[in-house]
Amino acid sequence: MKGCILLYIIFLLFNCYPSQAQEKALPKRGDGIVTFLRRHNRSEAVYQKEFIELNKGKFGKNNTLQWGVAYQLPPLKTQTASAPSPKKPSSSPKKKQEPLFGKNLASYEILSTELKGACFYVVCGHGGPDPGAIGKMGKYELHEDEYAYDISLRLARNLLMRGALVYIIIQDAQDGIREERILKNSKRETCMGSRIPLNQIERLNQRSNKINALYHKDKPAYSRAIFIHIDSRSKHKSTDVFFYHSNSRESRSLALTMRNTFSQKYRIHQPNRGFTGYVEHRKLHVLNKTQPTSLFVELGNIQNSYDQQRIVLNNNRQALANWLCEGFILDYKHSRKK
Repeated sequence: MKGCILLYIIFLLFNCYPSQAQEKALPKRGDGIVTFLRRHNRSEAVYQKEFIELNKGKFGKNNTLQWGVAYQLPPLKTQTASAPSPKKPSSSPKKKQEPLFGKNLASYEILSTELKGACFYVVCGHGGPDPGAIGKMGKYELHEDEYAYDISLRLARNLLMRGALVYIIIQDAQDGIREERILKNSKRETCMGSRIPLNQIERLNQRSNKINALYHKDKPAYSRAIFIHIDSRSKHKSTDVFFYHSNSRESRSLALTMRNTFSQKYRIHQPNRGFTGYVEHRKLHVLNKTQPTSLFVELGNIQNSYDQQRIVLNNNRQALANWLCEGFILDYKHSRKK
């Protein structure tokens, strides 16, 4: 009889109470699903599908998170005997994960602290229903938003590896950093989880408002926003990288630092060519409406066959991201001396 009672108690313990309590959390302003889950240690893609299933009926349009709604988090996956051990990556505080970089490059390591305390808002131009400028290379179309996005991700990864806080404003949960010459076109991009409007003013306001909300939340001592674009001109006209700044002294200083950085790199890597990129003040919507110090970059002419090599070759896309990162490092050092 005692044995039966003991078995009954054990049955109650394992069946009358859930093995893992349902964990819920409230999103912060600006959160998309990827950002929200990453903050709760659920960065793998498997959690995203389960999260959407668990919270059906709680999302806004296109599965956007709603302010003030508590969302149920998927239970953390337990380690199985056959699964690879996670101990090595998690043992070092320098190892980080960003799923937006893609499966092969999601993991990155903090290499230095030279940008510690700096905050960046990285924005690729266009996206969603708007591909931006379209160039032709043989039978293929080159869409501005796809190449600007790839370079944006590479820049964001560089900045993170140097200890910065980085917000990737325009996001595509599938693409990641790509190595192909011809990048496939899509309309999946969101503004941190929110659908991108087709109307130009609405689209520009959306990204400026997102940046400003994050800026007011963090109140960083040093913050910079960069808008990455690829120009469209006559196919016969080759252009170097050029930079637009707002009316602020800091924005102009950043643009000049970037131009000088690129000019120096060209002297090293293409000493006989010269660099003709320029700096110019422009009354652009995003430069005027975005509160952090901002820079607008045009990376070349997407119609010109020579300039196209600057974006279709993955090594060139990485070089552009590297040089932009170096420009930011110099600007950050200059700002700390003032």
